[in-house]
Amino acid sequence: MKTVFVKKEEVNRRWFIFDANGQTLGRFASRIAKVLMGKNKPTYTPNVDNGDFVVVINAEKIKVTGKKLTDKIYYHHTGYMGNLKAETLKERLEKEPEEVIVDAVWGMLPKTRLGRKMIKKLKVYRGSEHPHIAQKPEPLKLS
Repeated sequence: MKTVFVKKEEVNRRWFIFDANGQTLGRFASRIAKVLMGKNKPTYTPNVDNGDFVVVINAEKIKVTGKKLTDKIYYHHTGYMGNLKAETLKERLEKEPEEVIVDAVWGMLPKTRLGRKMIKKLKVYRGSEHPHIAQKPEPLKLS
C-alpha cells in the first residue's frame, strides 16, 4: 500500500454546527479541536490544514464540573507595570462566553502557523442564531 498525503489544494472543507447547550467545556472543546484539525477524516495529514469549519451556538449554556466557576482564573497582562488582570470563569462566562470556548479550543490546537489558521475556522455565537445559514452547516454527533 502507498501512503497518500493530502495537498492543500485537494482539501474539501465542510461546515459543521455544534450546540453547546448542556455540554461539558473540556470534552466539548476537544471534540471541536479534532474537527478543526481534520482528525475525524481518513485523509488526516499532520502538516496540512485538513480541518472543517465549525459553528458553535448557545455558548452561554456551556457547563463545567466541580468548583471551576470560582477556582479557575483567567489572567492577562496589559503591558504596563503592575497591571496583571485576573477574572474568574464565572465572571468571564457572564461577560463573554464565546471567548471561554475559543480559549479552551485554542489550548488543544498546535501553537504554530497551522494552529493559527485552524482557530480562524471556529465561529462561536452566544444564542442560537448565526449568520452562516448560507453555508448549510450540518450537525455532527458528539460521540
